[in-house]
Amino acid sequence: MTRSEAAGDGRAAWPEDPAAETATARVTVDPRGIVTGWNEGARRLLGYRSSEVVGRTAAGLLATEPHPGTVRALRALSRWNGTVTLRHRDGRALAVSLLAHHRMPDRAGGEGGDGGSERYGGDGDAGGGGGGGGWLLVSAPAGPPSPLPAEALAMWAFAQSPATMALYDTGLRLRLANQDMERVMGLPEEAMRGLRVSEIVADPQGDRTEQLMRRVLATGAPQQGQVALRLAGHERESVWALSLVPVRDTAGTVRGVLLSARDMTEEHLARERLVLLNDASLRIGSTLDLARTAEELADVAVPQLADFVTVDLLPSIEGGGDPRAGAPSGPVMLRRVAVRSVLAGCPEAVVPRGAVATYPGGSPVAECLATGRPLIRELTDRVLAGWEHEDPERAERVRRYGIHSVLAVPMRARGITLGVAVFTRHRRPEPFTPDDLLLGGEITARAAVCVDNARRYARERRTSLTLQSSLLPARPPRQAAVEVASRYLPSSTQAGVGGDWFDVIPLSGARVALVVGDVVGHGVQASAAMGRLRTAVRTLADVDLPPDELLTHLDDLVIHLSAEAGGEDGAGATGDTGDTGATCLYAVYDPVSRRCSLARAGHLPPALVTAGGAVEFLDVPAGPPLGLGGLPFETTELELPEGSVLVLYTDGLVESRDHDIDESLGTLREVLARPAPSLDVACDSVLRALLPDRPADDVALLMARTRALDAAHVATWEVPHDPAAVAETRKNACRQLAAWGLDEAAFVTELVVSELVTNAVRYGDAPVRLRLIRDSDLVIEVSDGSSTTPHLRRARTSDEGGRGLLLVAQLTQGWGTRQTYTGKTIWAEQSLSAS
Repeated sequence: MTRSEAAGDGRAAWPEDPAAETATARVTVDPRGIVTGWNEGARRLLGYRSSEVVGRTAAGLLATEPHPGTVRALRALSRWNGTVTLRHRDGRALAVSLLAHHRMPDRAGGEGGDGGSERYGGDGDAGGGGGGGGWLLVSAPAGPPSPLPAEALAMWAFAQSPATMALYDTGLRLRLANQDMERVMGLPEEAMRGLRVSEIVADPQGDRTEQLMRRVLATGAPQQGQVALRLAGHERESVWALSLVPVRDTAGTVRGVLLSARDMTEEHLARERLVLLNDASLRIGSTLDLARTAEELADVAVPQLADFVTVDLLPSIEGGGDPRAGAPSGPVMLRRVAVRSVLAGCPEAVVPRGAVATYPGGSPVAECLATGRPLIRELTDRVLAGWEHEDPERAERVRRYGIHSVLAVPMRARGITLGVAVFTRHRRPEPFTPDDLLLGGEITARAAVCVDNARRYARERRTSLTLQSSLLPARPPRQAAVEVASRYLPSSTQAGVGGDWFDVIPLSGARVALVVGDVVGHGVQASAAMGRLRTAVRTLADVDLPPDELLTHLDDLVIHLSAEAGGEDGAGATGDTGDTGATCLYAVYDPVSRRCSLARAGHLPPALVTAGGAVEFLDVPAGPPLGLGGLPFETTELELPEGSVLVLYTDGLVESRDHDIDESLGTLREVLARPAPSLDVACDSVLRALLPDRPADDVALLMARTRALDAAHVATWEVPHDPAAVAETRKNACRQLAAWGLDEAAFVTELVVSELVTNAVRYGDAPVRLRLIRDSDLVIEVSDGSSTTPHLRRARTSDEGGRGLLLVAQLTQGWGTRQTYTGKTIWAEQSLSAS
């Protein structure tokens, strides 16, 4: 029907605008089947006005009565389409193509979807409506024929589609290509028509695409794929998602393949950047080694971001120091810490690793450090011409390897400039982009924080090592009881220097104390606590306390240290007490009796190696670790053959995550059983066997070979408890000195012996004993059965006594008292250097 025809059959003329809503018949029906909306298009279709239909049942418009089962089935559908026969107002039956939408109630209780009775009420009197839910019925009545054939529209749509598409026949020859395909390939359709993909794209990915196309032709099933290739006229490699679908004729026979491609280069690059960032977060900063962290940055960036990477740091930070405040300006000196290249041997590098180089003020390195921001520089011929005079060697390397783009990123962390990372490209033809700048800045920032952590750790480690070395004995003290050799190895882990220590303490009577201990924790705090404990052990050893009593006093000290660590009231701000704790092994060896007394507080048992090579771990009661309090310690005493080696060590020597402690103790036993020319060689053999790498924890090792003082060095006399015996005792001492060839020491010795023996007889109890020990010095010991300890005092002018001990103190280089199980011993040490 033309636009000029009147509606003799009840239809109105076709609207002037084909896109108008009135060109479509729209009807709304509520859940009860009552018509609630009727638009102008519906009036044109069936001839009824809105007032004649709205409010009536929709079933009344049907030419035939619907089947009840059909109505029930429609209620379960969300949408229905098909042909229905409707009754026109003039009585004619019309077959109408209908699309019905089941409208669900909206949240407000009204009808969902678009449009309601008001929108579709053609005359404005659509009537009331609806309630929640119902149906929307639409139908497009036949209109005037389109002036354009559908085939022409389809061809134009294919050619102008924004998607990249091409049509291939069964011979895989291109028949059609749209405008976007021409743009991507850089070729017109005429130049590509009749060619295969592998002939249009000279890339192995073209063959892979043809394999997918053959699969489509063989199976009739669509195929998906992704290819990465460098197309002519494109600066960089691009990534494409391919969709290959079969083209069928009306009989269903596959007549060709439609290829559509979507450029996924940006998405692919974004994913690669995320992968690189994740890789950087996992790989950079695995250790607290400054150089290793810089190398990890270079390893992550090559080849994912750059072809050649260098990391240079300010020389001042390598020892843990702080660089000068502010950004460096002008020429800057940097030390090469890490370098990595896609080429073996890093031939592009001008500065070798470890060397210091000066970068001129106009270089990318100096410029990015001065501004504090990353930058990109293209190395054009003009730029290289300026470098020819300032840095000809660098300009020559750039020309030789074709370096064309540089990305320089300053390494800054916590407001401090640490150095610079330089990324360059010569294999990859595309220059750095702003996205690359952001990526390089991100991974460099992460590396800078790790480098700063390593710098701080190096500073604290150096401080701890200095403190540790100052607190450990620099060399073994002079004594005749044992021959010693020792080793101390600080840990190589991130925990830092620990609190392991050892000591050799000369005691009275030519005896010696051997100590090894381990403070819980690492760092400066552990080293400081170790120093306090070592000082306390030396002080308590001077009092000549037995090993168990010494550990008891040391336990009290650790408890006090824990209270100080927790706060003044013994608890920290969180209510927790301090965590200071320690283990210790204390042994005293007497070369005269060859007796050794040992006690340990939670420490590993010592090993004893006899002169014949037999090795055993001494059964010394473990005792609790220091700091628990309230638990006793026990002393074990045994006689050691001359030439035996006592081995004391800390847990870092035998405890490891990779080995069971019993296995390590077995290895220690095997190594100690092997003969060694010296104790130093034995120490090195033990460390090589048990610690092939740097230790994960501090290690202290002390070996002591026992000596014995025989009758040629020791003389002993029992003294009767009678003042008349003092004279005979002096004569015995003088005769012994003459036998030893020490006549020049007889005068002082006679005075000291006379004073000490007289005091023992006058104020002490029997038995009284005099012992002379000839060592590097002469030791005079007088023992008696009384536990009363004499005290040194300055006698007044009117006093008749009290000057004896003062005389002894002035004539000897040291004197003291030690308690024994049967009484006490007063000793004096006389220097023989003058004699």
